[in-house]
Amino acid sequence: MNTMRVSILIAAAAIFAVACSSTDLKPPPPAPANNQPVPNQNAPAAPTSPTAPIKTIEAPSATPIDPLSDPKSLLARRSVYFAFDQSGINDTDISVLEAHGRYLVDHPDRSIRVEGNCDERGGREYNLALGQRRAETVRQRLMVLGVAGTRIETSSLGKEKPRAQGHDEASWAENRRADIIYK
Repeated sequence: MNTMRVSILIAAAAIFAVACSSTDLKPPPPAPANNQPVPNQNAPAAPTSPTAPIKTIEAPSATPIDPLSDPKSLLARRSVYFAFDQSGINDTDISVLEAHGRYLVDHPDRSIRVEGNCDERGGREYNLALGQRRAETVRQRLMVLGVAGTRIETSSLGKEKPRAQGHDEASWAENRRADIIYK
């Protein structure tokens, strides 16, 4: 057991001695008297051509993102959804309309078209009328928020352009909407 300890100690001392012997103990060269930095002896040589132009790199300009194109913005949501046979705005869509209202007030050069849509249930004339009521409801809400009515065009597509093609409640809910389309 003692010989094993002695062997381990000798091995550790040998490793320590080898590690210490590879360390460079030379002091760094003294700094030049004219306060110029000391060149790094291990660094590659820099080009010495006095005619080499110095390129300046400019930081990329911060291009503002149009909030209409930002998928994280409420403005990316362009549809307002309605309950079956209703034209009243759901509480969940009020923030979307408020965001579009603020955007339109801040950008007086922009105008929109609001297209009212319905699900496949109901007759053609009934759905066209319901789609128009939905589009008008969105228009009225935006006008209350300060958008001029002349900048908002409304139309009804009824059940003619469904977003979802299914014949179930999930598809019908997706099709009961008013779409905001920027011109």
